[in-house]
Amino acid sequence: MSIDQEKLQLAKKVLDVLLKTERKDGFYDHMNMDNWEWPVGVALYCMFKIYKKTGDLDFYNALIDWYDKQLQKEPPHRNVNTVAPMLTMVCLYEENKNPVYLEHIESWINWVMNEMPRTEYGGMQHMTVWNRHNQQLWDDTLFMTVLFLAKAGKVLDRPQLVDEAKYQFLFHIKYLQDKRTGLFYHGWTFDCRHNFANAFWARGNSWFTSGAVEFIDIVGERDATTRFVEVAWKDQVKALIKYQSINGLYNTLVDVEESYWETSATAGIAYGLLKGIRMGLLDKENEFYAMNAANAVLAKIQDDGIVAGVSYGTGMGKDFDFYKNIKICPTAYGQGLVLLMLTELI
Repeated sequence: MSIDQEKLQLAKKVLDVLLKTERKDGFYDHMNMDNWEWPVGVALYCMFKIYKKTGDLDFYNALIDWYDKQLQKEPPHRNVNTVAPMLTMVCLYEENKNPVYLEHIESWINWVMNEMPRTEYGGMQHMTVWNRHNQQLWDDTLFMTVLFLAKAGKVLDRPQLVDEAKYQFLFHIKYLQDKRTGLFYHGWTFDCRHNFANAFWARGNSWFTSGAVEFIDIVGERDATTRFVEVAWKDQVKALIKYQSINGLYNTLVDVEESYWETSATAGIAYGLLKGIRMGLLDKENEFYAMNAANAVLAKIQDDGIVAGVSYGTGMGKDFDFYKNIKICPTAYGQGLVLLMLTELI
C-alpha cells in the first residue's frame, strides 16, 4: 500500500494540537485530550485507523499511553457520549488481547445492554452527563455508542450485540431520516412525537454519513440490515451532493444557505463519501464531490494544525436560529473528524 507521506505528516500536525493543548478554559476548553468524553473518543478512533493504515507506532503508543493514564482515574459518568472511547479500546483489544481492556469492555457492554436508558420501543435514549433527554433519539448516538456495540460483538463473537446494533441503526433511520429529502433530522422525541426544529443539522448528518459506512464495514456481511442501511445512506448521499456548496463546504443547516459553512461536518461527509467509493458502495463519478469537500477541509487546517470553522458542541435546537448562532471555535471532535477524513486520503 502506498502511503501519502504529506497527508500523514498533516495528520500528525492535527493530532499534535490535541496532545499538546493544556488549557481547558475559554477558547480552547474543548481541545484537551485529558478527559473521557466523545470529542476525544472520535480522535482516538481516528488515531487507531491511521496506525492500522500506516503501521506508524507513534499513533499506537499514544493510544496505549492515553488509556493507561485514563484507567487510573475515577470511572467516568456513563452516558451515550462517554461510550465513545470504548470503540477504540475494543480495536486495541483485538490487537493486543490486554485482559485489563477486556474487563472494562465487558463492564461497558453490560451498561449499554442492560442499564442504558431506552425510549419507547427500545431505542437508545440520548442521555448525556447533563440531561437524560427523556424519550429522545439523536443522530450522534449511532457513532458514539452503537459502533462500539457492533465492534465488540464481532471481536468477542457475541451475535446478540451485533443484533442490537443492527436494531438501533434501523430504529434511528426510521425516526430520523426524512423520506422526502433523504437527509437526517437532528433528533426525535417520543413524548411529543416530532423532530424538534425539523433541522437538517450538518454535523448530525455527518455522523450518519461516516457512521453508516463504519457500521457496514464492521458488520462485514451483506444481509437485510446492511442492505437497508446502505440504501438509507445512498438516499442521504444523493441529497448531500445536491446541497454541497460550490466551495465544497456544507452549511451548518444543510439546506439553509444563510447558515454558516461548517468544517467538521464537511470532513465527516467527505470521509463517508471517500470510504463509500473505496468500498464500492458509490460510483467513481462521486469522487468529484468527495474531493471537493476534502480539499475544502484541507484548506481550513491552519499552519499551527488547528482546524478552523468548527462549530461548538450543539444540543437539540427548537428553531433554525439556534443552529445559526452556535459559536465557532477549535474542538477535539473537529480535529478528530479531520483526522478521520485523512485516514482515507492517506
